[in-house]
Formats: sequence, structure tokens, C-alpha cells
Amino acid sequence: MAAAAAARWGRFLRGARGAASRRACSSSGARARAASGAAQELQSSGRERFVLEHAAPFSAFLMDSFGRQHNYLRISLTEKCNLRCQYCMPEEGVQLTPKSELLTTQEIITLARLFVKEGVDKIRLTGGEPLIRPDVVDIVGELYKLEGLKTIAVTTNGINLTRLLPRLKEAGLNAINISLDTLVPAKFEFIVRRKGFHKVMEGIHKATELGYHPVKVNCVVMRGFNEDEVLDFVGFTKDLPLDVRFIEYMPFDGNKWNFKKMVSYKEMLDKIKQRWPELEKLPCETSSTAKSYKVPHFQGQISFITSMSEHFCGSCNRLRITADGNLKVCLFGNSEVSLRDHLRSGASEEELIQIIGAAVGRKKKQHAGMFNISRMKNRPMVLIGG
Repeated sequence: MAAAAAARWGRFLRGARGAASRRACSSSGARARAASGAAQELQSSGRERFVLEHAAPFSAFLMDSFGRQHNYLRISLTEKCNLRCQYCMPEEGVQLTPKSELLTTQEIITLARLFVKEGVDKIRLTGGEPLIRPDVVDIVGELYKLEGLKTIAVTTNGINLTRLLPRLKEAGLNAINISLDTLVPAKFEFIVRRKGFHKVMEGIHKATELGYHPVKVNCVVMRGFNEDEVLDFVGFTKDLPLDVRFIEYMPFDGNKWNFKKMVSYKEMLDKIKQRWPELEKLPCETSSTAKSYKVPHFQGQISFITSMSEHFCGSCNRLRITADGNLKVCLFGNSEVSLRDHLRSGASEEELIQIIGAAVGRKKKQHAGMFNISRMKNRPMVLIGG
């Protein structure tokens, strides 16, 4: 299939917000009353079903004014990367933050512990490239000790994966996303501006051998680059337990986003259905970012991340912490709050929770739309956490 592609080669509740301003409630009893008041407001605003579906207590500080519970935290471990993917980073690279201004290992664990205590049950480690951080295995091991954390995941370019994965698995890593945008080695070097295709493929196979199921493969689809390989990537799932995730090309600073380069999910889906008309749609969780499908009798499946053509803001449950310690409540928003500065100035746990809660409470209903996003000032993807 790679040969075929190569031949053609020429993506708080208003109550919680109010609670953020009223938080003279530093005791646990006061926080419980704030959460109770938030739940009452949900009911009074016609959201009874939402409350019933989330009967277990959830921190009002991680719930926004639209009732979205943020139980998924992405933490960037580094701004550095050993690749230079065209959709992620400007060709000239990026200005890196001085090491002294990046989160230390202890600060990462302190913040993670705080978020987990408030209801986060999934943490994904990102970058830059997280596996180039020397203590990444130790970080996974410390996260594994956090009571209530169900999933520790990593998103990696796969270059260092084969070497590190056995230790990461032993430390507690239980989910992997690997970025791969082409099945053609020469095209790989063009897209990521570096060598390493065979290391990535080796990492994918190593992950399946070690029992990760599914291994998620992230493929950003760009017109003129790799849209001719969509069928080949579907074929890649035939004999391997993969979830190939086709990601619509998104605008970030320095990646020269152009609407004409974006291949929509519907265009990809139509093309796949022409080849495999028996394609089946799979059920998914409410908060899932992916629309998932499967060719019958294939080991793996495919998914579409439709951030641009059909956003999923209404069910967003994600928060992000950048490598320099800023909290971003929306990937495409340019509003940030420095948790690092508050942490280093000696803020108490309760003060940090209030700061986080206030930021979550300001989260907008949805992102600004792809054309507006393309004109907004934001960070390059590599400095946010892919």
C-alpha cells in the first residue's frame, strides 16, 4: 500500500463561576455547599437529565457555565521536539522558554494531584515530544500513584517509543497515541523535515506486541500532502489492532494554514465508503472527540477528529497545561492563566483551586470557527501540547 501511495506522490456552571467569586468558603463544608448550589442551578435551568447522568459528586471548580465536566487533563512535558512537522511548527522553529520557567517534575505532580483530587480521571502527557524528557518514566510512575486516576496516556511521534515503552508500561502507562501522517518514507521526511519513518513504524508494532489495544495512530490529513493515502491508512487497520484517527488540518501560529489544504471528514468518509461500502459506524462516548468506524473483519478501526468541519465543543471535557505552566481551557482560545506563577508565589491548594475554577468558569460555549481561529493570535501547536 505504501508503494501505491508513493506512485501517486508527484489535521462552573454559572453557579461555579459565581462560587469562584464567593469563595470565602475555604472549608470542605463550604465547597460541598457550593457544589450543591451548582447542582440546584442545573436543575432550575432545565438540565435535570444532565444531573441524573452525573449523580456522583464532581467538583464545581472543574465544571463550566454550560455544565461541562472537565475530567481530562493534558500536560505538556516539554516544548522541545525531535521532528519539525509542517502543521505543528514554523519552519524556522520556535523560541523556547528558558528552562527555569518550565514546570519542574515536582510542580507537574503537584498540579496533577490537585486536578485528580477535584475529579480528573485521565491525564495525557504531550509536548513537544514528551519522550525526550529524561524523567518521563519517573513522571508516569508518580502519576500512577494518584488515587482516582484511571488513565495515563501519552501522545508521541514514536521516534523513541521502542526503547522506552517497556519501562513506560511497567511504570503505569496504559494508552498511546502515535503520530504518523504518511506510509511513504520519502514523504515522511518531507512532512516532518527529519528522518525516522522506520523508527515510528517499529514503535507502532512494539506497542501492539506489548498489548496496547487499540494503538491510536494520529494522521493529520492535508490536501496536496497525504490525502491520497487515506485508503492506505484504512488498509493499515486490517491486520493490526489500530485506531487510525484522521485529523482535520487545524490553524495554529506559523503553520501557514489554508482552507484549501483542509480535507473535511465528510470528503474522507465518502472516499472510504466508495472502497468499503460495508463500513460500520461505531458507538462512542458523549465526550469523545472522534467519530469512529470499522470495516467488518478488520482488526482495527478508523476515526475522524472533526475540529473544523463539525466541532465537538458542546461535550468538551478537556483542559490543558502548557510546559511553562499555563492553563488553557480551550485549545483554540488565547486566554491563559499561569499556574506556575501562583504555585511559585506560595498559593495554597484552595487558592489554586479557586484560580482554576475561575478560568474554567470563563470557558466559552465553543471555539470561534476555523476562519476566525486562523486570524487569532495563539501559540504554535508545539508550544500548546499536541
